[in-house]
Amino acid sequence: MPALSHVLSFTVLSALGFGSVLSQEPAPMPPPRSDIERDSIAASAGEFNSKIAWTADQTPADFLEMAGQHTKARWRMLYRPQPPSPSADRNKAAFTLGGLIGETFLIWEAGDAQQFRNNNQDIVNYCRLLGLGEKMKPRLMTQAKMAEMGEWKPLRAEIVDGHKDLMRLLQEQRDPDLATLVDIGAWMRSLEIVSKLVVETPNVDIRHLCIGSPALLAELRQDFASLTDGTRRSALLQPVIRLLTDLERVWNDKMVGPPSQAMVSKTHDQLRAVMEDLTLK
Repeated sequence: MPALSHVLSFTVLSALGFGSVLSQEPAPMPPPRSDIERDSIAASAGEFNSKIAWTADQTPADFLEMAGQHTKARWRMLYRPQPPSPSADRNKAAFTLGGLIGETFLIWEAGDAQQFRNNNQDIVNYCRLLGLGEKMKPRLMTQAKMAEMGEWKPLRAEIVDGHKDLMRLLQEQRDPDLATLVDIGAWMRSLEIVSKLVVETPNVDIRHLCIGSPALLAELRQDFASLTDGTRRSALLQPVIRLLTDLERVWNDKMVGPPSQAMVSKTHDQLRAVMEDLTLK
């Protein structure tokens, strides 16, 4: 499986174009644009440019941190409901576990010790189903204690390392598909969170943060393709690959032009629907 502990360092630039005054006659006023037309272009008449650098050593934690720097993030408003009891379907359990790990990064941003403890207990329950309960529980208890003591800075590195360690343990017990699904679940929960932040921040210059970068979508799709045939073709996971393929196609389409707010909203709605179906039902 290709390593998916990656991510992104983003720089989103907007080029502003202004016409020159060629005569003393006032230029004619352009006809008013509709709301849809205004939303389909950049904040100026210039071309929207997005330059996003991709680095393979970054994590969902970096993704949420970057989004928080460019939005008015109200992290606690983004918590999701507690998931149901772990499903007997190990693929579904692994994907849900990944979503819970994504939730950990969100709660770290919120600095909420009690919610951190609650989420870690859910992680323990899902790890137990996947045969990792005794191996991961001490580390998760340590993390909860660090949150309770307000040791947030070292905790960030600890939860990132814990994510990697969990995937390593799944690999060692010969469950590479489950490791991949945990990682995809963590990333998709992070995309769901960040796309919501972008929806609530109507700033054309940050709309690409909605999906991180087309390179991230491509990497997630490639990791999905690395799953064994039976897992990859399961009915449970078809919504995931359809969504990744659709998002990559739309956000890579050079004919679409700069991303509109409607495009961002649809992206979030699609991510939310898939995550709810796979992790909360």
